[in-house]
Amino acid sequence: MTTFAEATAVRPAEGGFLADLDPRWAVGDKLHGGYLLAVLGRAVSAVGGGHAYPVAVTASFLRPPAAGPATVSVTLLREGRTTAQYRASLVQDRQVCVEALVTQGALDDAAPWWTAAEAPEMPGEDDCVLLPADSPGSPFRVHILDVVEHRLDPSSLGFAMGQPSPAGRTAAWLRLADGSEWDPLSLLVALDPAPPISLVLGVKGWAPTVSLTAYLRRLPAPGPLRVTMQAAEITSGRMDETAMAWDAKGNLVAQATQLAAIRH
Repeated sequence: MTTFAEATAVRPAEGGFLADLDPRWAVGDKLHGGYLLAVLGRAVSAVGGGHAYPVAVTASFLRPPAAGPATVSVTLLREGRTTAQYRASLVQDRQVCVEALVTQGALDDAAPWWTAAEAPEMPGEDDCVLLPADSPGSPFRVHILDVVEHRLDPSSLGFAMGQPSPAGRTAAWLRLADGSEWDPLSLLVALDPAPPISLVLGVKGWAPTVSLTAYLRRLPAPGPLRVTMQAAEITSGRMDETAMAWDAKGNLVAQATQLAAIRH
């Protein structure tokens, strides 16, 4: 199995970096949005400087790239004492597929000075349901479930038995299937978990991300993540999703809000 680090690797090239987008980090034939952000983040981090980690990422998904070769360009916008801002673009066949603004900074594992974000109460990992990449009735294979283990809270599984939940919420335990521990780049993948809220509500089909903003809070402790996702409204063919991730110590490590398109 290719590791997360290998799947997101970039190498220097004239004008930027080269990447080989891995088809296993996909939903059907569409590459996963969080995975694409991790590739961009890998390139930004490779630029160097004293700001080691992404702390904020805002991205627009313009068109879906295919698995295979792609290029990443990185432009430094400003570098200060505590943060640096970059623009990063994922390009394939001379077309920009993902455009992101990335803020780099420092992260540690210190306790928060103040927080109102309490880790959710959930059944234990062994009492949650491991989602398969191939589900009965699914029109496509969810390849990313082979590389990121999602153990869904049974209370979120009604849709699988023809009983959609009106709550618009999911909760799951996540681990990287290659045994790697979570880091700031792989957290970008965890912030776009499966399934989308639209499926939990009974709306089948792909829910492509239009835009996503993520905040990375701290270095995660070893072990699984608890990830919740909540929608507020679906209207005009668009859906919001807010994801929050807590590490094995119960600390909030990352959060994101995205806008996705759906057909309902």
